[in-house]
Amino acid sequence: MARHVKAGDHVSLAILAEGLTSRDSQRDRERRREEISELGKAARQANKILGVTDVELYDFPDNRMDSVPRLDIVKQVENLVDRFRPNILYTHHSGDVNIDHRCIHEAVVTACRPMPGNHQVDTLLFFEVASSTEWQTAGSAPPFHPNWYLDISETLGLKKQALEAYQSEMRPWPHARSIKAVAHLAHWRGAGIGVEAAEAFILGRRIVG
Repeated sequence: MARHVKAGDHVSLAILAEGLTSRDSQRDRERRREEISELGKAARQANKILGVTDVELYDFPDNRMDSVPRLDIVKQVENLVDRFRPNILYTHHSGDVNIDHRCIHEAVVTACRPMPGNHQVDTLLFFEVASSTEWQTAGSAPPFHPNWYLDISETLGLKKQALEAYQSEMRPWPHARSIKAVAHLAHWRGAGIGVEAAEAFILGRRIVG
């Protein structure tokens, strides 16, 4: 995201699952509202460091998006695509162990189907998520085999600063979602293409013309 911002691109971010669940008690929901408020502040601060000021937060139930009709998620993604009309859209990998990531992937693919008369997303890319993508077991879902890389050597420092601001979601080393692990992954992806640091993706669709 910082790389796009530095290139002069307009970047918008949507976090779909930050909401309450109907299974919680009233006390749990009140506590969760406070947590969500703090998470929202942290998310906006982290994105501000990256140069992203357009952050949208939605209230789908966290880790329970499989309980929501897929059409509801698709409609929300379609609304976002209609509003922002992106030419590049990044979303989760279909094989992540996190159920919300898989639901969002399916909704994005559905919302971005190239139909006559609709806004077409030129480039659809699927990213990896530390402590989700690599935790899926072999044979359980499609593996993450990247075929699209972005050099983030100049912006890795900003990425680490943003993760420090989002501390509530981070874990201590050697957890896969630690800042040190994320930096190691960036250097490993970079080494694969001969640069200092990179992020890796799977190309879902590329429309040229």
